[in-house]
Amino acid sequence: MNNKSYKKPLIVVTGLFFMWGFITSMNDILIPYLKKVFELNYFEAMLVQFAFFGAYFIGSVIYFIISASKGDPIMKIGYKNGIIAGLLVSAVGLLLFYPAASMKIYGIFLSALFILGLGFTLLQIAANPYVARLGSDETASSRLNLSQAFNSFGTTIAPVIGGYFVFHYFIKWGKPFLNSLGEPIKLNSGEAISAYGVQLPYLIFAAVFVLMAIIIKLTDLPSLNIEHELPKGSGALRYKQLVFGMIAIFMYVGAEVSIGSILINYMNEKLAIAEMQAKSFLAFYWGGAMIGRFLGAISMSEMKNMVKKYSMMIGLSLLVFVVIYLVVWTESNFTFKLSSVLPFLIFIGINLFAFLFGKSLPAKTLMIFALVNVILLVIALNTSGQVALWSLLSMGLFNSIMWSNIFTLAIDGLGKYTSQGSSLLVMMILGGAIIPLIQGATADNFGVQISFIVPIVSYIYLTYYGWKGYKKGKWKD
Repeated sequence: MNNKSYKKPLIVVTGLFFMWGFITSMNDILIPYLKKVFELNYFEAMLVQFAFFGAYFIGSVIYFIISASKGDPIMKIGYKNGIIAGLLVSAVGLLLFYPAASMKIYGIFLSALFILGLGFTLLQIAANPYVARLGSDETASSRLNLSQAFNSFGTTIAPVIGGYFVFHYFIKWGKPFLNSLGEPIKLNSGEAISAYGVQLPYLIFAAVFVLMAIIIKLTDLPSLNIEHELPKGSGALRYKQLVFGMIAIFMYVGAEVSIGSILINYMNEKLAIAEMQAKSFLAFYWGGAMIGRFLGAISMSEMKNMVKKYSMMIGLSLLVFVVIYLVVWTESNFTFKLSSVLPFLIFIGINLFAFLFGKSLPAKTLMIFALVNVILLVIALNTSGQVALWSLLSMGLFNSIMWSNIFTLAIDGLGKYTSQGSSLLVMMILGGAIIPLIQGATADNFGVQISFIVPIVSYIYLTYYGWKGYKKGKWKD
């Protein structure tokens, strides 16, 4: 099959990346919402991420056990059916938000998030290696960065659009929640919080996922199950690059989610920025990842003309910045000032130089980006105000290529164990459950700013993986 025939399936599957990015980023809106409704501390609020990302671990462990004992499930049913199953399971989780809000039971919210996470586990296991295989091995990182860029587009607009639905539009419908004193629970802006704030948006999301499952079913996607043998056992764990890559995924997802989860509360507590405005700033954290992934798709492509390549990167980064700002500006009723986000352009420039030094090499680029994030966290820990804020928000730019580069480096050379290796990598999204809890506990005991010391450890390890940990090899039998 020639490369041209891969365009349609790549477009269709990239739509999935957008949707699960959107829903994943909605957790950052849910956390302050549920923190208000249930009067939670930071640790308790971070159980949102624990339930959601913990499902990735449980689901992947189950997948790995089946794979080791019965043969790889995705190799049996095909990527297409695996994606459809993931979409339908996710839709069930989304539907459960309605009774969770009606009964005002935190445990049902967490259960809904767990089921949603199980559905996303199937999507991740099937879709990531599928995109990596839609073309040559040399451009796998470029393709995955492109799909992940649209994933980031979802995570970027979710705080804005989803935040508008939850904190402004649907929140006005129905009777407000009452606190332990029988008084209406209100946002810092004074608006009362109702169940409809989450019920109606998540019903819409569920309908979209069912519709996508139907579209995938009716779409002719090429079968890429190249290996006809269904290997049993845990052969994938023999590969060093995969094992070290599993730890890298744990660290990366944990750090990215942890920082994104606490940013709204950080801005509210340290800078007195209300939720409605804070979610607009949060769009630049996730938007930075989108910018970086689009740039990564170009940087790691087969384009030979360096002048053309970097001209495209500069132009695209500025264009996407303008798009993000216009979305935020429009949603804020044209009150969000351009001057308040201009510091972000400085970090876009640093991001472009980092790509230049990375020389289109996935491992070297990963090492440089991780090291930059260590520096940014150190700055955020030792400063305050706008300097600290933009040091944290700009980290999205450097998180951008991490998933794609780690994933492709880790599965490189696995052959018939590729799907099994993919499930093990998805298993380590567990980092998104564990590290936010650690940061939340640190914030409760030492303050929200000091809590940013937690993700520093993650980025130090990621620096190592991009330096040496990615190198291919096998453990001795």
